[in-house]
Amino acid sequence: MALNGNGCCWIQERILSRNGCSVFLTPRSRSSAAILPRKSTALSFSSSFQFQGFVVDRKQRPSSMQTAAVRHLVGSVTKTQGLRFAVVVARFNEIVTRQLLEGALDTFRKYSVNEEDIDVVWVPGSFEIGIVAERLGKSRNYHAILCIGAVIRGDTTHYDAVANSVASGVLSAGLNSGVPCIFGVLTCEDMDQALNRAGGKSGNKGAECALTAIEMASLFDHHLK
Repeated sequence: MALNGNGCCWIQERILSRNGCSVFLTPRSRSSAAILPRKSTALSFSSSFQFQGFVVDRKQRPSSMQTAAVRHLVGSVTKTQGLRFAVVVARFNEIVTRQLLEGALDTFRKYSVNEEDIDVVWVPGSFEIGIVAERLGKSRNYHAILCIGAVIRGDTTHYDAVANSVASGVLSAGLNSGVPCIFGVLTCEDMDQALNRAGGKSGNKGAECALTAIEMASLFDHHLK
């Protein structure tokens, strides 16, 4: 509070703002120089708040989500020129795996992958897929490896051991080689389930995995070199 020559006093009033405190000087007569208790004012911390009839807008902070620097990297399924693929196929349960292979090759043709850019490697069973996929990936001759097999549950726990091992093997092949290794191995309860997923009423999983291989190969080749 300050006193001027006209007998008036100036009372400093502080209003809380976003950046700190702002000071306002309000004239009062000398007779009313005593500071009376004021009612507390509730401040809202929304986009604006109201104080004694005045609305004070807070400065809007620019959002980092609005920046033009954000890039989205996506593999293409239409730009397949120059991409090379290997398909590792398990011979065990060939009645299923051959149909999966045909679905994969048909998808490669539909998306303009040249036949000379596709190599098919046969292995005895699904258990052997992982090590071959890793060797092919480390050769640096392929942009993606498609792994095809069929593991069907039987009367023993052999199914669980093979299913877990082939999944781990394909994953390790991709991580160790740095080349996308696509998991196209069916793990089914019975033969009917497998046939339904090899061109039957549930579609062809070999075709679906081939499309995944194309997209991943494009993503690595164009964006993640």
